[in-house]
Amino acid sequence: MPSVAEIFETIMIISFGISWPLSIVRSVRSRSTKGKSVLFSIFIAIGYVCGLISKCMTQTYNLAFWFYFPNLFFVCTDICLYFRNRAIERREGTR
Repeated sequence: MPSVAEIFETIMIISFGISWPLSIVRSVRSRSTKGKSVLFSIFIAIGYVCGLISKCMTQTYNLAFWFYFPNLFFVCTDICLYFRNRAIERREGTR
């Protein structure tokens, strides 16, 4: 049975995870870097990696552990889209 802390951690990770697909859709549709901070996204990705390392070091493979992977994937996808959109803006001269 998961502890209350593990339940709240899982809810937190899922809540964060919901926002990333929405951000990705916005990045794909807008083809713009406006309103984006790649540095912020990089720090988020580092946070997820550190969370995964912590879980592995403590051998805590609860439900929250498994949600770190898609979240990290989504953040990295959004970072890649940032650089794609920046290249588009430079090519079109809109930046």
